[in-house]
Amino acid sequence: MDNLRRAYPEKTEDELQAIASDMWGNMARLAGEYLYLDRLFDIHPRDGEPARVEIVGEEIFLRLREDKRPHIFFTAHTGNFELLPVAAAAYGLQVTALFRAPNNPYIAKYIFSTRAEAMGELIASRTGAAFGLARVLERGGNIGALVDQKFTNGVETTFFGLPCTTSPLVAKLARQYDCDVHPARAIRLPGNRYRLEIHDRLELPRTEKGAVDVAATCQLLNDIVEGWVREHPGQWMWFHKRWKISGRRRTG
Repeated sequence: MDNLRRAYPEKTEDELQAIASDMWGNMARLAGEYLYLDRLFDIHPRDGEPARVEIVGEEIFLRLREDKRPHIFFTAHTGNFELLPVAAAAYGLQVTALFRAPNNPYIAKYIFSTRAEAMGELIASRTGAAFGLARVLERGGNIGALVDQKFTNGVETTFFGLPCTTSPLVAKLARQYDCDVHPARAIRLPGNRYRLEIHDRLELPRTEKGAVDVAATCQLLNDIVEGWVREHPGQWMWFHKRWKISGRRRTG
């Protein structure tokens, strides 16, 4: 609630409570759906009813599948974001996703084995993960990452007009490998349905020397995610300490 009050100072307490209630509903559904992601991914209409999952940007999936250059996809913790790598795998687009493994090693092992079948390669988010993602890009592969969490010692940015720190990983990898960066998001729809969107590459900010501007790119990603959250505020994780700043900060 404190995060909501800071992000939406113009809203009433009842409006903020409604967003918080929607968020907990989304989280409960996400928990229930977690083990059935491959079964949930159904893009075929039946008996005159729309498909459970609708895809926006299908032609982009198909085009990038044939492109031998590396690509980076970024998303946020909105809707059922876990369905995005399932969609990529279903279209034959191999994406290595950065994944925060559970602390329990037995649960982590189970998730790695079951999710890899439907989602492709996973890299645990821990020390050395950036090198693993870099190796994927070096061989012309694709990677996916979530960009909406606090990152200790990250780049100074803003989110909802408030100062925060953001991971420079996506921006730095895009700069190093000069690869395209694509936004992708998941939206929960009424009637237990979902919309997955993948968009064309971003025009990333550049320095005077033509390199990707890391700080400006981090802010661009934040601005895009903020737009997604404002559109569906009840589908984002408001309990995350996004604006807690600690440690040494940097600008690029």
